[in-house]
Amino acid sequence: MAAETFQFNDIDRQFASFICRQAASRDPHLEAAAALLSRGVTAGDVCLDLAGALEDARAAGYRIESASAWRERLAASPVVGAPGEFKPLILDHADRLYLQRYWRYEEELAQAIMKRGETVPFDRALLQKGLARLFPPTPGETDWQRVAALAAVTRRFCVISGGPGTGKTSTVVKVLSLLLEQAEKAANGTGLRIALAAPTGKAAARLKESISAGVQAAEEGVRGLIPEDVFTLHRLLGYLKGSSGFRHNADNPLPYDVVIVDEASMVSLPLMAKLVCALRQDTRLILLGDRDQLASVEAGAVLGDICDTGGVHGFSPAFAELAAEVAGDAVPSQSGIAPLGDAVVLLQKSYRFSSAGGIGKVGSLVNAGDAPGAFSACLDPALAGVSLAPLPAAAALAEALAKRITEGYGGYLREESPEAAFAQFSRFRILSAMRSGPFGVEAINILVRQRLAQAGMITPRGRWYAGEPVMITKNDYNLGLFNGDVGLILPDNESGGELRAFFPSGTGGMRKVSPLRLPEYECAFAMTVHKSQGSEFDRVLLVMPDRDAPVLTRELLYTAITRAKQSVEILSSDDIFLDTVQRRVVRRSGLRERLWRTN
Repeated sequence: MAAETFQFNDIDRQFASFICRQAASRDPHLEAAAALLSRGVTAGDVCLDLAGALEDARAAGYRIESASAWRERLAASPVVGAPGEFKPLILDHADRLYLQRYWRYEEELAQAIMKRGETVPFDRALLQKGLARLFPPTPGETDWQRVAALAAVTRRFCVISGGPGTGKTSTVVKVLSLLLEQAEKAANGTGLRIALAAPTGKAAARLKESISAGVQAAEEGVRGLIPEDVFTLHRLLGYLKGSSGFRHNADNPLPYDVVIVDEASMVSLPLMAKLVCALRQDTRLILLGDRDQLASVEAGAVLGDICDTGGVHGFSPAFAELAAEVAGDAVPSQSGIAPLGDAVVLLQKSYRFSSAGGIGKVGSLVNAGDAPGAFSACLDPALAGVSLAPLPAAAALAEALAKRITEGYGGYLREESPEAAFAQFSRFRILSAMRSGPFGVEAINILVRQRLAQAGMITPRGRWYAGEPVMITKNDYNLGLFNGDVGLILPDNESGGELRAFFPSGTGGMRKVSPLRLPEYECAFAMTVHKSQGSEFDRVLLVMPDRDAPVLTRELLYTAITRAKQSVEILSSDDIFLDTVQRRVVRRSGLRERLWRTN
């Protein structure tokens, strides 16, 4: 096979060989498709688009005449089936080739969403009063939080998308208040069983904090009815050790009436499919997230596909009329829209970032793919909060970062209590697009440790040292520590100064664990942008690499910029910055078409 000259790894080649053995044929059309499909899934694609992959196949040395010829050969293979057939590979009507399980995940998710897309019975007068009570009047201006609440109450599936500071969690607390009112008025009067969830332990802890704050501000009658405990999705579904399945599934559904998932952009296609399969038919599902953030590490861009990111949609005339009459809000409408259009609401006003401020403005320009505009804004001295500085050479990086390191991390090392130390540590973070290489987190973590040691701020001797930040990389359900959780190794005054790992408890305090009991972890002075999702810092330093890479996309840059609440400094060459803004994440799937087609 000529694929040795192309970027296939051993898994891709072995998978292609396996498929060909199953077909009892070394057909190059099948071999190329299988290898490219394996490669694509590893990169986050759900399927292989034959027309789009034709040049890659030829570059790998396969002589494939055309996409139509490729399709014909694949369709004739005994290991390739049509949708609904049980074959290793599935080829659909749009010349998309899937692994069997990924086709099934996509089908199950699309069907579940569409079944929940219709409106449900509700007390119109009660909802109108509730919206007026919970959302202050906004004369002449559409309140998108109020529109989102209307959508969430009137259907069993809803997506509330918005950037940082747009009020997603405060909106959902009001949604729950409205749903509890509706349930109390209903004939059964049994109340609601509500589950709150997030994809990672870190995201779950942040949602817990936000919900707790929102509940304190909620009306007294509903405070005790809104749960403040937040599950990780794996804990919600019932993780089974050593299995890819869960205790809750279609045969043993979750017992909740309402399930709310935050940071939905981080949820992969397989996990989202397993979630919807574990819901009862009458369960409401509300997804919260930022459609413009990085997609999940695993395959799929589920939230982006559901929101049809990049598309522009109005609401149906019926929903627009409902919004005007019940909520008092004017929303754009259009005929012939897919039913999902009324279930997706984008919160458009940031209460954290002014549209004229640096973070808000640059984030918007990056999102829009306006590379020259974003570049100019970063260099505008009148625009506070965002700056762009040249990336130093690798050999000069340590010197260039020295002052930033001691200023950014010196504060937490001077604190006396674990609570104060963690609060200070969370104010600043170095982010990188890469894990390895001279500008990746592995190298930067070494630089930071060396600089702080040179300054006499830490003494990194032995297996652990006081002041060491750690990030968990493997879930430990017994300890309640999850991938992405960040803690600090500090002396414990209650045990004679012995070192302990301190993590936020989720209830406002800290909990401690012996370092000996920690699951797998890594140093966390610096973290990848992917790992920073679900986190916020006062100040962020983003270190870009010195050469282009496929991972450098506007979604990555937007995610990094919006981790900062006050300021972000970007170290990058001009070309890398401009190229990054111009490149979008493209993950191939059929979910968007399934959900948004109108015929």
